[in-house]
Amino acid sequence: MFPMLRLLTVNLRGLAQHKTPRLKFSTSSVMAKSKFEYVRNFELDDTCLKNCYIVVRLDGRNFHKFSDEHKFIKPNDNRALGLMRRSALSVMEELDDITIAYGQSDEFSFVFKRSSNWFKRRASKLMTHVTSQFSSSFVFYWKEYFGEQPLLYPPSFDGRVVLYPSNQNLRDYLSWRQADCHINNLYNTTFWTLVQKGGLTTTEAELRLNGTQAADKNEILFSEFSINYNSEFPMHKKGTSLIWEMVNETSTKKIKRPNEAETEVTVTRTRKKVTAHHCDIIGDQFWEEHPDILERD
Repeated sequence: MFPMLRLLTVNLRGLAQHKTPRLKFSTSSVMAKSKFEYVRNFELDDTCLKNCYIVVRLDGRNFHKFSDEHKFIKPNDNRALGLMRRSALSVMEELDDITIAYGQSDEFSFVFKRSSNWFKRRASKLMTHVTSQFSSSFVFYWKEYFGEQPLLYPPSFDGRVVLYPSNQNLRDYLSWRQADCHINNLYNTTFWTLVQKGGLTTTEAELRLNGTQAADKNEILFSEFSINYNSEFPMHKKGTSLIWEMVNETSTKKIKRPNEAETEVTVTRTRKKVTAHHCDIIGDQFWEEHPDILERD
Protein backbone atom coordinates (compact mmCIF):
# COMPACT_ATOMS: atom_id res chain seq x y z
CA MET A 1 0.00 0.00 0.00
CA PHE A 2 1.23 3.42 -0.85
CA PRO A 3 2.20 5.54 2.21
CA MET A 4 -0.47 8.14 1.45
CA LEU A 5 -3.25 5.55 1.23
CA ARG A 6 -2.08 3.84 4.46
CA LEU A 7 -2.19 7.18 6.30
CA LEU A 8 -5.71 7.84 4.99
CA THR A 9 -6.88 4.38 6.13
CA VAL A 10 -5.51 4.91 9.63
CA ASN A 11 -7.20 8.30 9.88
CA LEU A 12 -10.55 6.89 8.76
CA ARG A 13 -10.29 4.03 11.31
CA GLY A 14 -9.51 6.50 14.02
CA LEU A 15 -12.46 8.63 13.01
CA ALA A 16 -14.78 5.61 13.09
CA GLN A 17 -13.58 4.65 16.56
CA HIS A 18 -13.91 8.17 17.90
CA LYS A 19 -17.12 8.70 19.86
CA THR A 20 -18.69 12.10 19.50
CA PRO A 21 -19.92 13.33 22.91
CA ARG A 22 -23.68 13.71 23.11
CA LEU A 23 -24.93 17.25 23.61
CA LYS A 24 -27.79 17.87 25.97
CA PHE A 25 -30.49 20.24 24.74
CA SER A 26 -33.25 21.76 26.81
CA THR A 27 -36.73 21.46 25.33
CA SER A 28 -40.09 22.86 26.33
CA SER A 29 -41.27 19.39 27.38
CA VAL A 30 -38.25 19.00 29.63
CA MET A 31 -38.71 22.47 31.06
CA ALA A 32 -42.35 21.68 31.87
CA LYS A 33 -41.17 18.87 34.15
CA SER A 34 -39.85 21.30 36.69
CA LYS A 35 -40.31 21.64 40.41
CA PHE A 36 -42.91 24.34 39.69
CA GLU A 37 -45.22 22.01 37.78
CA TYR A 38 -47.22 21.26 40.94
CA VAL A 39 -49.17 24.50 40.41
CA ARG A 40 -51.19 22.71 37.71
CA ASN A 41 -52.91 20.84 40.52
CA PHE A 42 -54.78 24.04 41.34
CA GLU A 43 -56.65 23.92 38.02
CA LEU A 44 -60.25 22.79 38.33
CA ASP A 45 -61.65 19.94 36.29
CA ASP A 46 -64.40 21.65 34.30
CA THR A 47 -65.12 18.84 31.82
CA CYS A 48 -68.77 18.92 30.78
CA LEU A 49 -70.85 15.84 31.48
CA LYS A 50 -71.10 13.49 28.50
CA ASN A 51 -74.31 12.95 26.53
CA CYS A 52 -75.52 16.48 27.29
CA TYR A 53 -76.04 19.42 24.96
CA ILE A 54 -73.57 22.16 25.82
CA VAL A 55 -75.07 25.64 25.54
CA VAL A 56 -72.79 28.66 25.56
CA ARG A 57 -74.86 31.81 26.00
CA LEU A 58 -73.42 35.27 25.41
CA ASP A 59 -74.88 38.55 26.65
CA GLY A 60 -73.78 42.08 25.87
CA ARG A 61 -72.33 43.86 28.89
CA ASN A 62 -73.70 47.37 29.50
CA PHE A 63 -75.30 47.29 26.06
CA HIS A 64 -77.93 49.88 27.01
CA LYS A 65 -75.11 52.38 27.34
CA PHE A 66 -73.34 51.00 24.26
CA SER A 67 -76.47 51.29 22.09
CA ASP A 68 -77.19 54.84 23.33
CA GLU A 69 -73.66 56.10 22.69
CA HIS A 70 -73.64 54.52 19.22
CA LYS A 71 -77.10 55.92 18.47
CA PHE A 72 -78.87 52.63 17.76
CA ILE A 73 -82.33 53.04 16.22
CA LYS A 74 -85.15 52.31 18.69
CA PRO A 75 -86.81 49.90 19.24
CA ASN A 76 -84.83 47.73 16.77
CA ASP A 77 -81.72 48.58 14.81
CA ASN A 78 -81.41 46.20 11.87
CA ARG A 79 -77.74 47.13 11.48
CA ALA A 80 -76.96 45.94 15.00
CA LEU A 81 -79.08 42.80 14.62
CA GLY A 82 -77.35 42.04 11.32
CA LEU A 83 -73.95 42.50 12.94
CA MET A 84 -74.93 40.16 15.80
CA ARG A 85 -76.06 37.57 13.25
CA ARG A 86 -72.82 37.91 11.24
CA SER A 87 -70.72 37.50 14.38
CA ALA A 88 -72.66 34.38 15.36
CA LEU A 89 -72.22 32.95 11.88
CA SER A 90 -68.46 33.45 12.26
CA VAL A 91 -68.55 31.38 15.46
CA MET A 92 -70.49 28.56 13.79
CA GLU A 93 -68.11 28.46 10.82
CA GLU A 94 -65.21 28.19 13.26
CA LEU A 95 -66.85 25.50 15.42
CA ASP A 96 -68.96 23.27 13.21
CA ASP A 97 -70.09 21.11 16.14
CA ILE A 98 -72.57 23.89 16.95
CA THR A 99 -75.83 22.48 15.68
CA ILE A 100 -78.03 25.57 16.22
CA ALA A 101 -77.57 29.12 17.49
CA TYR A 102 -80.40 31.40 18.61
CA GLY A 103 -80.12 35.14 19.11
CA GLN A 104 -82.18 38.18 19.95
CA SER A 105 -81.32 41.71 21.03
CA ASP A 106 -77.77 41.61 22.50
CA GLU A 107 -77.60 37.88 23.25
CA PHE A 108 -76.82 34.67 21.39
CA SER A 109 -76.95 31.03 22.51
CA PHE A 110 -74.78 28.39 20.84
CA VAL A 111 -75.75 24.72 21.14
CA PHE A 112 -73.01 22.09 20.81
CA LYS A 113 -73.94 18.54 19.88
CA ARG A 114 -74.28 16.06 22.71
CA SER A 115 -71.55 14.00 21.03
CA SER A 116 -69.18 16.96 20.62
CA ASN A 117 -65.64 16.55 21.95
CA TRP A 118 -64.35 20.02 21.05
CA PHE A 119 -61.64 21.11 23.54
CA LYS A 120 -62.27 17.79 25.35
CA ARG A 121 -65.59 19.30 26.49
CA ARG A 122 -63.86 21.73 28.87
CA ALA A 123 -66.38 24.43 29.77
CA SER A 124 -63.81 27.20 30.17
CA LYS A 125 -62.25 26.49 26.77
CA LEU A 126 -65.61 26.38 25.00
CA MET A 127 -66.89 29.54 26.65
CA THR A 128 -63.75 31.62 26.12
CA HIS A 129 -63.35 30.51 22.50
CA VAL A 130 -66.96 31.32 21.61
CA THR A 131 -66.84 34.65 23.45
CA SER A 132 -63.56 35.78 21.92
CA GLN A 133 -64.53 34.72 18.39
CA PHE A 134 -67.89 36.50 18.67
CA SER A 135 -66.44 39.69 20.18
CA SER A 136 -63.61 39.99 17.66
CA SER A 137 -66.04 39.35 14.79
CA PHE A 138 -68.35 42.08 16.12
CA VAL A 139 -65.47 44.57 15.88
CA PHE A 140 -64.13 43.18 12.58
CA TYR A 141 -67.49 43.42 10.75
CA TRP A 142 -68.63 46.68 12.35
CA LYS A 143 -67.88 48.82 9.30
CA GLU A 144 -69.73 46.38 7.03
CA TYR A 145 -72.98 47.21 8.85
CA PHE A 146 -72.42 50.72 10.24
CA GLY A 147 -70.40 52.22 7.41
CA GLU A 148 -68.44 55.29 8.39
CA GLN A 149 -70.02 55.53 11.83
CA PRO A 150 -67.05 54.99 14.15
CA LEU A 151 -66.86 52.33 16.84
CA LEU A 152 -66.24 54.50 19.88
CA TYR A 153 -64.95 51.77 22.18
CA PRO A 154 -64.73 47.95 22.22
CA PRO A 155 -67.95 46.07 23.01
CA SER A 156 -67.94 43.48 25.77
CA PHE A 157 -69.77 40.16 26.06
CA ASP A 158 -69.95 37.77 28.98
CA GLY A 159 -70.59 34.06 28.66
CA ARG A 160 -71.90 31.10 30.62
CA VAL A 161 -72.12 27.35 30.02
CA VAL A 162 -75.25 25.31 30.77
CA LEU A 163 -75.84 21.59 30.12
CA TYR A 164 -79.15 20.13 28.94
CA PRO A 165 -79.45 16.32 29.03
CA SER A 166 -82.51 15.78 26.83
CA ASN A 167 -84.03 17.06 23.61
CA GLN A 168 -87.03 18.37 25.52
CA ASN A 169 -84.82 20.28 27.96
CA LEU A 170 -83.00 21.92 25.06
CA ARG A 171 -86.20 22.77 23.23
CA ASP A 172 -87.65 24.27 26.41
CA TYR A 173 -84.52 26.39 26.82
CA LEU A 174 -84.74 27.74 23.27
CA SER A 175 -88.50 28.25 23.68
CA TRP A 176 -87.79 30.29 26.83
CA ARG A 177 -85.37 32.53 24.94
CA GLN A 178 -87.84 33.05 22.07
CA ALA A 179 -90.69 33.79 24.47
CA ASP A 180 -88.38 36.33 26.13
CA CYS A 181 -87.74 37.86 22.70
CA HIS A 182 -91.48 38.28 22.09
CA ILE A 183 -92.18 39.77 25.52
CA ASN A 184 -89.29 42.25 25.31
CA ASN A 185 -90.01 43.26 21.73
CA LEU A 186 -93.71 43.86 22.34
CA TYR A 187 -92.86 46.03 25.33
CA ASN A 188 -90.11 47.96 23.50
CA THR A 189 -92.25 48.44 20.38
CA THR A 190 -95.11 49.87 22.45
CA PHE A 191 -92.80 51.92 24.66
CA TRP A 192 -90.94 53.63 21.80
CA THR A 193 -94.14 54.14 19.81
CA LEU A 194 -95.58 56.06 22.76
CA VAL A 195 -92.40 58.14 22.90
CA GLN A 196 -91.71 58.68 19.19
CA LYS A 197 -95.29 58.94 17.91
CA GLY A 198 -97.30 59.61 21.04
CA GLY A 199 -95.16 62.45 22.36
CA LEU A 200 -94.67 60.94 25.83
CA THR A 201 -91.46 61.18 27.78
CA THR A 202 -89.69 57.95 28.62
CA THR A 203 -90.88 58.25 32.22
CA GLU A 204 -94.49 58.81 31.12
CA ALA A 205 -94.34 55.87 28.72
CA GLU A 206 -92.98 53.64 31.46
CA LEU A 207 -95.81 54.65 33.80
CA ARG A 208 -98.37 54.10 31.04
CA LEU A 209 -97.20 50.53 30.48
CA ASN A 210 -96.78 49.63 34.13
CA GLY A 211 -98.94 46.60 34.92
CA THR A 212 -100.19 46.09 31.34
CA GLN A 213 -100.53 42.67 29.74
CA ALA A 214 -99.72 41.62 26.17
CA ALA A 215 -103.32 42.25 25.08
CA ASP A 216 -103.18 45.78 26.50
CA LYS A 217 -100.03 46.61 24.56
CA ASN A 218 -101.47 45.20 21.35
CA GLU A 219 -104.58 47.35 21.89
CA ILE A 220 -102.52 50.51 22.44
CA LEU A 221 -100.58 49.91 19.23
CA PHE A 222 -103.66 49.14 17.17
CA SER A 223 -106.25 51.59 18.52
CA GLU A 224 -103.96 54.58 19.03
CA PHE A 225 -101.38 54.16 16.25
CA SER A 226 -103.00 51.74 13.75
CA ILE A 227 -100.10 49.30 14.19
CA ASN A 228 -100.82 45.59 13.93
CA TYR A 229 -98.09 43.93 15.95
CA ASN A 230 -98.55 40.67 14.04
CA SER A 231 -97.35 42.49 10.91
CA GLU A 232 -94.05 43.53 12.51
CA PHE A 233 -90.79 42.23 11.00
CA PRO A 234 -90.37 38.50 11.92
CA MET A 235 -86.74 38.95 13.02
CA HIS A 236 -87.86 41.45 15.65
CA LYS A 237 -90.61 39.21 17.02
CA LYS A 238 -89.00 35.78 16.65
CA GLY A 239 -85.28 36.44 16.84
CA THR A 240 -82.74 34.64 14.64
CA SER A 241 -82.09 30.91 14.43
CA LEU A 242 -78.91 29.78 12.65
CA ILE A 243 -78.62 26.17 11.50
CA TRP A 244 -76.54 24.08 9.10
CA GLU A 245 -78.32 23.14 5.86
CA MET A 246 -77.47 21.67 2.48
CA VAL A 247 -78.07 24.38 -0.12
CA ASN A 248 -77.70 24.57 -3.89
CA GLU A 249 -75.48 27.36 -5.16
CA THR A 250 -75.49 28.36 -8.80
CA SER A 251 -72.63 30.16 -10.51
CA THR A 252 -71.44 30.79 -14.05
CA LYS A 253 -68.01 30.33 -15.51
CA LYS A 254 -66.55 30.95 -18.95
CA ILE A 255 -65.04 28.10 -20.95
CA LYS A 256 -63.34 28.06 -24.33
CA ARG A 257 -62.98 24.97 -26.45
CA PRO A 258 -60.53 24.76 -29.36
CA ASN A 259 -61.80 26.46 -32.49
CA GLU A 260 -64.95 27.66 -30.68
CA ALA A 261 -66.07 30.97 -29.24
CA GLU A 262 -65.97 31.49 -25.47
CA THR A 263 -69.22 30.43 -23.80
CA GLU A 264 -70.72 30.71 -20.32
CA VAL A 265 -71.70 27.56 -18.44
CA THR A 266 -73.99 27.43 -15.42
CA VAL A 267 -72.64 25.26 -12.60
CA THR A 268 -74.72 24.12 -9.62
CA ARG A 269 -73.13 22.63 -6.54
CA THR A 270 -74.52 21.51 -3.22
CA ARG A 271 -72.75 22.36 -0.02
CA LYS A 272 -73.40 22.68 3.69
CA LYS A 273 -73.66 26.22 5.00
CA VAL A 274 -75.19 28.23 7.82
CA THR A 275 -78.65 29.62 7.07
CA ALA A 276 -80.76 32.10 9.04
CA HIS A 277 -84.41 31.60 10.00
CA HIS A 278 -86.78 34.07 11.65
CA CYS A 279 -89.60 31.73 12.57
CA ASP A 280 -91.34 30.05 15.47
CA ILE A 281 -89.18 27.43 17.22
CA ILE A 282 -91.55 26.78 20.11
CA GLY A 283 -93.95 24.61 18.10
CA ASP A 284 -93.13 21.29 16.43
CA GLN A 285 -93.03 22.38 12.78
CA PHE A 286 -89.51 23.82 12.82
CA TRP A 287 -88.07 20.68 14.43
CA GLU A 288 -89.95 18.36 12.09
CA GLU A 289 -88.59 20.27 9.08
CA HIS A 290 -85.04 20.12 10.45
CA PRO A 291 -84.70 16.72 12.19
CA ASP A 292 -80.88 16.73 12.02
CA ILE A 293 -80.56 19.46 14.67
CA LEU A 294 -81.38 17.18 17.57
CA GLU A 295 -79.68 13.89 18.41
CA ARG A 296 -81.67 10.90 19.56
CA ASP A 297 -82.45 10.65 23.27
